[in-house]
Amino acid sequence: MANNNLFTPLQIRGLELKNRIVVSPMQQYSATDGLVNNWHLVHLGSRAVGGAALIITEATAVSPRGMNTPNDTGIWNDEQVNAWKNVVQFVHEQGAKIAVQLWHSGAKGSHSHPRDGMKYISAENGGWLPKSASPIKLDDTYHSEALSVEEIADIRSSFVNAAMRAVTAGFDSIELHAGHGYLFHQFYSSYVNRRDDEYGGSFERRIGLLVETVKQIRQVIPEDMPLFVRISAVDYLEDDDAWRIEDSVKLSRILKENGVDVITASAGGFVFLDKSRVYPSYQVPFAEKIKSETGIITGAVGAITSPEQANEIITSNKADLAVIAREFLRDPYFPLRAAAKLEKDIPVPFQYKRAF
Repeated sequence: MANNNLFTPLQIRGLELKNRIVVSPMQQYSATDGLVNNWHLVHLGSRAVGGAALIITEATAVSPRGMNTPNDTGIWNDEQVNAWKNVVQFVHEQGAKIAVQLWHSGAKGSHSHPRDGMKYISAENGGWLPKSASPIKLDDTYHSEALSVEEIADIRSSFVNAAMRAVTAGFDSIELHAGHGYLFHQFYSSYVNRRDDEYGGSFERRIGLLVETVKQIRQVIPEDMPLFVRISAVDYLEDDDAWRIEDSVKLSRILKENGVDVITASAGGFVFLDKSRVYPSYQVPFAEKIKSETGIITGAVGAITSPEQANEIITSNKADLAVIAREFLRDPYFPLRAAAKLEKDIPVPFQYKRAF
């Protein structure tokens, strides 16, 4: 393990990654009716050309009411599956792998495009009333009421159906987005979940929706297909009900026992984090602790911007994958640049060889 570096291959079930560089999900707000288009093809495809081992799509809704904005991508119908196939094929042609991140926004649903201020859209104005674990109003932009047990079952089924569609589309892996204040996070954090039924109260009940969904997805996807889960390792709140790293270690252990292969350890989602708490690799310790205490493969996030920084995360065994977002927006060819900087020999598309 000590000899691993940023360009060491990694095997996860039947998936072989050529290096440890992962493109983190980044919302593009560029879809119509949940359909990916040429923007997504170029956005995701260029990162594959750039040498990333694994591309994870933006958070992709499992149902229309799972979206945050009307411009999010989806995978709840056959037309969307066919649109995704084109992107998947191109990524594969570049020698990269691709995972879809499945997602339901819960209380964060029904918002306008960021260009229009991400304002809540009421049902009267073409939106819908979002539903969550409890009717908690996070701030003036979020309005929700509690889901019934029957509605929870429907959402779980939506995730399972979306997973089967992801297999049909040709994705190499699936990641469940269970962080950033979205639906699964709204259930497992008692900061939001105030239910008194089988999905509220104790730790075991609050994680129930996520664990049940994982179990059912594991039953319908191929045995050799890895399953990732992104969690918020902490809530970044001082509230007594806040989710803490110790909770994440316990959850990760349970998820591993139920067929999850990788935990991507992010954080927050209910409040804006003070900028003074954001610095290079600021969330890496979460992945490191989960990895060391559970043995599960982890992906580290959090202001990873340089080849040396990303490499150190792997060589120091803090995490198994460097999951990078904003730096990939600045430089789609970060892996090629990192290879040159770290003096590693990796394939360069022949069309670009004259530059390397």
